[in-house]
Amino acid sequence: MTSYPQAAGYENVVVKVNWSCDCTDGTYNNAIVGNTEVILDNSGTYTPYADLTQSQVIGWVQSALGTQEVATTQNLAAEQLAAKFYIPTILPNPWE
Repeated sequence: MTSYPQAAGYENVVVKVNWSCDCTDGTYNNAIVGNTEVILDNSGTYTPYADLTQSQVIGWVQSALGTQEVATTQNLAAEQLAAKFYIPTILPNPWE
């Protein structure tokens, strides 16, 4: 995460999250990486940097991306995994 040392009266304010959308088929892995800007919401409660949880930060990213973009990214990661390792092969006809 990228943070400002001070912003809006708070310390260590997260402004960008680098993320990875990982998928596996049990044998092989694939990941799509990106980053998302985080906007400080002064109307909510501030969580000190040391108290942030993984699920909280994932929630920020998913909220910023939106439901459709999250689903698209997850589907793309799975499609790329399949395309990487499931390359069609040409086999001889079994009757020859």
